[in-house]
Amino acid sequence: MHHDSDLGDLRRSAAAFARQSYASTAQGWDDGSSEFDAGERRRLGELGYLGIALPTEHGGGGGTLLEALVVLEELAKVSQTAAWPVFEANVGAARVIQIYGSDDQRRRHLPAIVAGSATMAVAISEPEAGSAATDMALRATVEDDQVVLRGQKRWCSGAGHAEQYLTYCRFGDAPGAKGIGAVVVGKDAPGLSFGRRERLMGFRGIHSADMYFDDVRVPIDDLVVGAGGFSRLFTAFTIERMGNATMSLAIAQRCLDDSVAYSQERHQFGKPICEFQMVQAALADMITKTEGARLLVERAAVGAGTGAPDSLQASTAKYAANLAAKEVADLALQLHGGYGYSPELGIEGRLRDAHGWAIAGGTVNMQRLRIVSEYLGRRFDQRR
Repeated sequence: MHHDSDLGDLRRSAAAFARQSYASTAQGWDDGSSEFDAGERRRLGELGYLGIALPTEHGGGGGTLLEALVVLEELAKVSQTAAWPVFEANVGAARVIQIYGSDDQRRRHLPAIVAGSATMAVAISEPEAGSAATDMALRATVEDDQVVLRGQKRWCSGAGHAEQYLTYCRFGDAPGAKGIGAVVVGKDAPGLSFGRRERLMGFRGIHSADMYFDDVRVPIDDLVVGAGGFSRLFTAFTIERMGNATMSLAIAQRCLDDSVAYSQERHQFGKPICEFQMVQAALADMITKTEGARLLVERAAVGAGTGAPDSLQASTAKYAANLAAKEVADLALQLHGGYGYSPELGIEGRLRDAHGWAIAGGTVNMQRLRIVSEYLGRRFDQRR
């Protein structure tokens, strides 16, 4: 475990790099006038940011979840698009390979991810399987030494852009979670095609599209978790939830920082607006919501060490951070008035992204259900 001084150094260096590298380009990635390219991703790899939480034997830093989240937050404060590869490598599909993959799979996939020469996206959601993820219908059959996939995925972040896809699929006729496993599918696999790139409310710099599997064949060596492994895969979701919570925390913190500065610079009625009690009340709410979310995120991350966090703590952190991001960004937009509503300061973009994180990775309402289920130690079946 690193000391606080080391974490502070890591935070300061990541913050300085993000400001210097992305402050002038973040807006272009959001409005679509430019693209975050593979060269930028390789630069993140060279800095070691893509391997912070991945094992040293595959080129990673072997660090803690908290270290990865500190870097993720500082990049995400400046650009959510630039932070996305760090998210994918340290809390996304790569962690599933690290925890559950074979030695061969780790050797084949992790070094390229750490270097930034490849990225792995995750494909879970389907047209009829969103919050009810275990309703997924993408069929997987084993024929000789191959897994054959037939079906469709939706809302895949990175679709058409990532080199590989950790694809969740259903083996056999077992219902619910029992039949679900996961395989790695390469972007160029015959029979795999991508729908048009979605233009979403937020997440503008991150590719998202449908995926179509028309008898896609992958070697059995690319099977990561077989049928019935969904509960184990859920452990990896808790790590991803911490990344989601941190992206939300970054939105809240940046909106708070901008509002604190603006409220002292902006004068109306002959004095800085921070002297008006309505503005002070808004700032007090923003400070409290952001600080509360930070404590819950850090508690879960510290508890995780180099592994996965406690499921209750992860859901609580995601829930609190998702709400904080939406509420703090909304207050920031109001405090900035017309400047908040204009794209030039980036606040309206952060508000749009905040809503995305509250849907992705298990919605706010699904977190509420998980929190109570975990706290009471009882399972509630939504299907009855």
